[in-house]
Amino acid sequence: MNQRLALLDSIERGIPETEVFRLALLHGVAELGGLGGAVHLRGPMSALRLVATTGLPPAVAQSWEIIDQEGAQPQALAVRLGGRVWAPYTGAMADPLAGAGLAAVPIPGVDRVNGVLTILSPGQEPTLQQWDFLSALTAWSQSWAASAPPPAGRPREDPLTHAHRDLRALQVGTWDWNIRTGELFWDDAAMMIYGADPDTFVPRVESWMKIVHPDDLPSILAAVDKAIRDVTMFEAEYRVLRPDGSQVWTQARARLVRDAEGDPGRLIGRAWESNESPAARNTLSRVLRHMSDSFLALDHEGKIVFSNLPAERILGYGGEDLVGRVLWDLPPVRHLPEMRERCRTAVVEGRPTELDVEGASGGSFHLRIVPVPDGITVYGTDVTARRKTEAARAAARRDAAERAKRTADLTAALATATTSEDVVDAVAERVLGAFVGSSLLVYTVEDGRAHVLGARGVEKSLLDLVDGRVLEPRDPVSEVIATGEPVFVHSRPQHQARYPQLAEITKASGMNAAIYLPLTASGHTFGVCLIAFDDPHTTLSSEDSTLATAYSALVAHALERARLHDAEHRRSHELQSSLLPKALPQTAECKTAARYLSAGRDMEVGGDWYDVIPLSGCRVAFVIGDVVGHGLAEAATMGRLRTAVRTLAGFELPPDEIMSHLNDTIGELGPDSYATCLYALYDSTDGRCSIVSAGHPPPAIVHPDGSVRFLDHTPDPPLGAAEPPLSTAEFLVPEESLLVLYTDGLVESSQRPLDEGMAELERLLSTARRTDLDQLCDRIVADLLPPEQPTADDSALLIAEVHALPADRIASWTLPDEPQAAGQARRHVRRQLGEWGLDELSSTTELLVSELVGNVVRYATGPIGLRMLHGEDLICEVSDGSLTMPRIRQASETDEGGRGLQLVAALSEKWGTRYTKSGKWIWTAQPLSGTETPEAPPDPLDPDMIAPL
Repeated sequence: MNQRLALLDSIERGIPETEVFRLALLHGVAELGGLGGAVHLRGPMSALRLVATTGLPPAVAQSWEIIDQEGAQPQALAVRLGGRVWAPYTGAMADPLAGAGLAAVPIPGVDRVNGVLTILSPGQEPTLQQWDFLSALTAWSQSWAASAPPPAGRPREDPLTHAHRDLRALQVGTWDWNIRTGELFWDDAAMMIYGADPDTFVPRVESWMKIVHPDDLPSILAAVDKAIRDVTMFEAEYRVLRPDGSQVWTQARARLVRDAEGDPGRLIGRAWESNESPAARNTLSRVLRHMSDSFLALDHEGKIVFSNLPAERILGYGGEDLVGRVLWDLPPVRHLPEMRERCRTAVVEGRPTELDVEGASGGSFHLRIVPVPDGITVYGTDVTARRKTEAARAAARRDAAERAKRTADLTAALATATTSEDVVDAVAERVLGAFVGSSLLVYTVEDGRAHVLGARGVEKSLLDLVDGRVLEPRDPVSEVIATGEPVFVHSRPQHQARYPQLAEITKASGMNAAIYLPLTASGHTFGVCLIAFDDPHTTLSSEDSTLATAYSALVAHALERARLHDAEHRRSHELQSSLLPKALPQTAECKTAARYLSAGRDMEVGGDWYDVIPLSGCRVAFVIGDVVGHGLAEAATMGRLRTAVRTLAGFELPPDEIMSHLNDTIGELGPDSYATCLYALYDSTDGRCSIVSAGHPPPAIVHPDGSVRFLDHTPDPPLGAAEPPLSTAEFLVPEESLLVLYTDGLVESSQRPLDEGMAELERLLSTARRTDLDQLCDRIVADLLPPEQPTADDSALLIAEVHALPADRIASWTLPDEPQAAGQARRHVRRQLGEWGLDELSSTTELLVSELVGNVVRYATGPIGLRMLHGEDLICEVSDGSLTMPRIRQASETDEGGRGLQLVAALSEKWGTRYTKSGKWIWTAQPLSGTETPEAPPDPLDPDMIAPL
């Protein structure tokens, strides 16, 4: 393919146009292995004229001589679509060519398609490479055809360049072509010149195209197209093929006539034979004298040798006064110094030039200066009306461009609008400004009431009047909702007269005119957009009315989408709120505060969470986690993990076992589910904190002196990738310290690395005032996550101020592993409760401890420990060396045992078991205030109750 193009490029420029197209056809047919091909050029109206063929049977070529550009043939489709077309052959020889196809490729032009090249192929559709070759071939043919010389034997020069020489007498025919309908009128002289039979002549432009010599047709069609497109004169010289087989040279010249709208409507021209005739002087002179455009013939020195009537009227001189005078010395031309230079340039360079000038007495003219052997010819066309029309069109185009730009800006703004407030902002900025309005109100109508969705330039007092008001039938909003059509009120008096019940609102608004636009989407009008004006508007132009209607449609669809988003936004917040703690517990062990921030308005539901879980033994668990991703699925996973943590923590499991169970839970959700989590267990009795971290950032500890440190502990992999057992880190937390837990979204973003974020968090914590944990949370969030810098990840923050249980509120003893242990335990309890001033709990507590110690002696193994904690509740704990879990069972009337734990559950507010590395603790909790637990009867087996013998 490249070799063929290189071979074509090596051809010398200047070959005739038809030869250019024939060469292109030959290479195209050879490359595709085709049967033949054809080239059509675009003619006037909807005609495609055959200008070159190769290898085609006469029947096919004849059927393709003229093709309707608006038809369904592949050639017409390629021209209209401006692209490649492949279609089965269905022409004059359908049976012999069954299975063949047509590959049509448009021939490009400057601002439109100039024609089409067609290959008749016996095989399948061309490959992509073959299509590309045909496109390159058409581009080459158009480029080389543009440089082709005039038809052989006749120079392409202006038909009037010999006006200052001996004029010839010839017959001149006239013709009139209706550009819109294609109708063509020839007078008798034109019929004679073109050799047409008046009885058989079809008055269509296609009849003229058929008689033009094929070699001349491309250039003639281009000249016609240019005259129509540029609204200029049509001038051409070409050969005509007469029915008797002879050919003659003819010349034609025509002017364009506009229709009532100022668009090209008709070409009215003259035609004559251009074969030399010594008797043509007088006839040609008369033609030149009376043609509509001005014409001057000058010698090489610029002296006028011939002028016609329009030129004489413009210059203000008669013909006899102009001959022999230098053109640029005439008063009407002296203000045009460039005239002389252009004429000299045309003579020196030997090529035509054009010039637009303003007449001395007004008017605009387009001059065409053409060099001829004996001097210069100057054609002048009065383009004043055309310039005015063009100026009006230019103004209309500018206005249309401005409206299109505003519409495009509004469309772009509404496309990015997420919420209803965003839509109102876009309307206020672009629609209100476009109509120079003073205020804006956007209503939605629900249950017969108008609800203000957004407003700009409206006082709050007025909003209170209109928001939520009941709509009456005689109301502009009701009319718009009912009809779906806009309502325009041009003045305040008209508004008050039409809607007297709205007089108070009209007066309060201060508006003098208003447009009520319907907001209609999905066939339903759900609201109104009101644009108010300070000044009265007598009328609303059709352009403004159309623009307003278009704007309202754009706004309605954007608003409907935004309202759905707002509803989803509310549901997302409700879901997020239901998944996070509604309130953090404030216990004697700690004070807490927390914050959660979603990543952005389009990702309201995330997987970050936190929790605070009070546990037995004056302990509390702090949990924070982050499920990877955003959306409802991640939020659901977060809810499952939070529920699992609270359940597992209730079983008093160690932190590493809790995290292992969480790892199993998230592993069940699939291989792509991951989460980070940190579980911290704080014991207020000894200030010890145990932490297990699965891929989570380390917690920060703020000491009472203000120093800050991050826990130096290597975390295990995230949940879903961790391998149990997970490591546990233990450290002491000084009393009144702050324990700060957070997710990575708080300290890390695309603009800030994790290390920088943690350093900034450390700075904020070290300089913070600790009087209010909520204020501290707000400050950290405001500094690390400013509103003007949205992040792509959710963020959670949990701060806990820990407190230690005073030593004098803790009492512990070691008991012997024998039956007497229960009596010792009761004595310890009685004595300690007396020291704490809780004697009223003595009997109940002694019975609880007696049952717990008795169970250990009977069912478990030692050593036995007893501990009492005086916190918010009175807690009694008994330890042993067995891992067996005590369970309440239903004892029958004949059973001797099985009622001890039932008694424990009845006498205590709560009870439970937690395990240690060496055994377990069984604990009970009794309230220190409120309703007292009823005392149980004394135990008859209590050694202290047995009197000595």
